[in-house]
Amino acid sequence: MATIFSRIICGEIPSYKVAEDENYYAFLDINPLAEGHTLVVPKKEVDYIFDLDDETLSGMIIFAKKVAQKLKEKIACKRVAVVVLGLEVPHAHIHLIPINSESDVDFRKPKLTLSPERFAQISAMLQE
Repeated sequence: MATIFSRIICGEIPSYKVAEDENYYAFLDINPLAEGHTLVVPKKEVDYIFDLDDETLSGMIIFAKKVAQKLKEKIACKRVAVVVLGLEVPHAHIHLIPINSESDVDFRKPKLTLSPERFAQISAMLQE
């Protein structure tokens, strides 16, 4: 059975796309820690990030770098945090989170509640 991320990539489940190429897909986390919190996933369905072949993993990091640069340009923040947890969904993924302090990356904190309109605005802004 396809993971939720594979279903998002193929368009079966809607998402707020940030970037895409032939191998990777980036979209807004619907339970964000901050506006612009983005998930980067390979289109190849592999459970654990360190089980990816070297070419896919290195390509994913380069793709994530481009997305992080766009986040930094468009979202007011000091840095873009990179987090790999990998337990929530059995599909390798990287969290990119705009931050102003280390405490901004606390997954125990309540998540933001954003309207569909706000998600769409952020998605469109990041694709410019």
